[in-house]
Amino acid sequence: MKYTYKTKGTCSTLIELELEGDVVHNVKFTGGCNGNLQAIPKLVEGLTVDQVVEKIGGISCNGRPTSCGDQLARACREALEASKQQ
Repeated sequence: MKYTYKTKGTCSTLIELELEGDVVHNVKFTGGCNGNLQAIPKLVEGLTVDQVVEKIGGISCNGRPTSCGDQLARACREALEASKQQ
């Protein structure tokens, strides 16, 4: 399932991802810090939603209450919930 998430409170503005069951694939960020946003998708490729949430959920950035990683964790959780409703 392909899913698009509009970020809140980060330099990146959009996250696109695919879920195969609860496994995360093909994460793409729009906007944000290029280096970090190339690294994060490679690090989470093939992880389950729970693993992504555990590893990068709750991370803050420069005093903000969220980060691109945290937004990805939220996007994964939201995508999983949406997939269950289909």
